[in-house]
Amino acid sequence: MARIRCLQEMPVATSNFLHPTSHPFPTACVSFRPPTTTTTAIRFQRHRPPRLRSESKRQFKSAIRFSLAEQSPPKRRVETEGLVEFLYEDLPHLFDDQGIDESAYDESVVFRDPITKHDSLSGYLFNISLLKTLFSPLFHLHWVKQTGPYEITTRWTMVMKFILLPWKPELVFTGTSVMGINPENGKFCSHVDYWDSIEKNDYFSLEGLLDVVKQLRIYKTPDLETPKYQILKRTANYEVRQYNPFIIVETTGDKLSGNKGFNDVAGYIFGKNSTMEKIPMTTPVFTQAVDAELSKVSIQIVLPLDKETESLPDPNQESVSLRKIEGGIAAVLKFSGKPTEDIVCEKERTLRSNVIKDGLKPQMGCLLARYNDPGRTWSFIMRNEVLIWLDDFSLD
Repeated sequence: MARIRCLQEMPVATSNFLHPTSHPFPTACVSFRPPTTTTTAIRFQRHRPPRLRSESKRQFKSAIRFSLAEQSPPKRRVETEGLVEFLYEDLPHLFDDQGIDESAYDESVVFRDPITKHDSLSGYLFNISLLKTLFSPLFHLHWVKQTGPYEITTRWTMVMKFILLPWKPELVFTGTSVMGINPENGKFCSHVDYWDSIEKNDYFSLEGLLDVVKQLRIYKTPDLETPKYQILKRTANYEVRQYNPFIIVETTGDKLSGNKGFNDVAGYIFGKNSTMEKIPMTTPVFTQAVDAELSKVSIQIVLPLDKETESLPDPNQESVSLRKIEGGIAAVLKFSGKPTEDIVCEKERTLRSNVIKDGLKPQMGCLLARYNDPGRTWSFIMRNEVLIWLDDFSLD
């Protein structure tokens, strides 16, 4: 009987749904049932058992294996590939009127991000509803991958506007979600978010809270058309954006923070062109340096996105030209205040250093994007950005 009690008290192994190199998971998803044992299944005797013949031995061993198999609960086969495809279709509806399919989630699903936690399906759905009400999020799913036997990882970007504040600040979060699967029912039993912008992602993260507060600051941006881009990744130091193609009108400038040539390119859109067509104003105004010393500069105005190069009027001045920017990947550092030449050059060096440190390949030169008219906007809320084009970027 002592041996039987010892067998019954053996600890049952559990599994970790996160990747071995990923962050610890707060609670186990799976409930394993230990095999039930009885004294009649295999009887232990103190006296030496009688010697068995070979055939009898085989029959005896077979009976033991059959008895143990009966006691072990059958494992459910989880179609992980099907769940990957399901998330590709379902997660884009996270914040729209359709919503996610609740039936795919365990009643006791565990949710964690750096500043939020819930331990039930009702709490999970409440969190989604709260974000939808307060922030009107735009959610973009980049990819979905299986990263373990019962684990799927997603990468996403979420852009939100805090509508309760008068200036409606924009908050950007990018990162990954590790989704644990319960092998007993094939449903998602955990959802843990990791933000790219912080290092300490465990709940509760003061670093995460500070990251939210920093994004609540006021940036004054005119309600004008801008080049279209998608934020692929937001780190603690910069954003990585995918820009769509756009057209510029440009002429020679003198320095990154300068205004030389602005009246010439502004004159083009105000009607100083071959057809005297007036073209709507956009934002930002770019100044671009194409050399390492940041000395060869042009000043540019972005033209409306519905314009094509072939349909635009010709400039009246030979020094003014039209050019199509094919778009691409850029690292972007956002800052406020008056962009003096020293400040812009310092921001460019900081951005380039951080990009190289993260293993990316920056191109030569940079752009300064100025979103505001300095004569009409308080300097401390003026939105400025330094952009550096990247040769390649992989969203792992």
